[in-house]
Amino acid sequence: MKLNCVVVDDSAIQRMTVTKLVTNHQNLNLVGDFSNAIETKNCLTNKEVDLIFLDIEMPVINGFDLLDGLKIKPQIIFITSKAEYAVKAFDYDATDYLQKPISPQRFSAAVKRAMDLYVLRKENIDEDSEHIFIKSNLKKLKIFTSKIKWIEAYGDYVKVVTEDENHLVLSTMKSFESELSKERFIRVHKSFIINIDKVDKFNSKFAEIGVTKIPLSRNKKEDLVKALASV
Repeated sequence: MKLNCVVVDDSAIQRMTVTKLVTNHQNLNLVGDFSNAIETKNCLTNKEVDLIFLDIEMPVINGFDLLDGLKIKPQIIFITSKAEYAVKAFDYDATDYLQKPISPQRFSAAVKRAMDLYVLRKENIDEDSEHIFIKSNLKKLKIFTSKIKWIEAYGDYVKVVTEDENHLVLSTMKSFESELSKERFIRVHKSFIINIDKVDKFNSKFAEIGVTKIPLSRNKKEDLVKALASV
């Protein structure tokens, strides 16, 4: 898992230092680096950003002013050379506060905090997400439908393939089909129901989810095209 992030600092040297730390970190994906708040705001409007490494002291619009102008705020790790900004930084619900010069160890600790917070927030969202219950290996399991990749007929069972693991359930395809959202799941073959959000590409014969090719019935390609167009 990687967090999409941007680096904002009016100092080219400091910006290069932080972007190097970002690009060398296995859990970070650098979306862009900017010298001012206006360019940053344009990026946040057009791209999905999870984390900002933000210098506080910048000309015209400082880091605090930038945040004041955002309706939706990603996680913030403030970067500054002045310790007196620390209290105000945490008034902005900052994930962390790094003082220049930044050590790689301190940088990694701040990123870990951001990762932990991202996972925690995602889990809290998932708790309210659409889900179903299945009985597998004599246990009743809660499965979030957003994590289901496809469902496959498997003899007298149904195999539920998720992002995390697979489950064999004594059930029928028709029973599963009735439980799932018709806006997100489509029966593309007598033996397969797929989550259209997971489809990477398709042709007249197959829908591809990752490296798996799932067969399409002759009359199901048009249904899949319509379903994907409505997403």
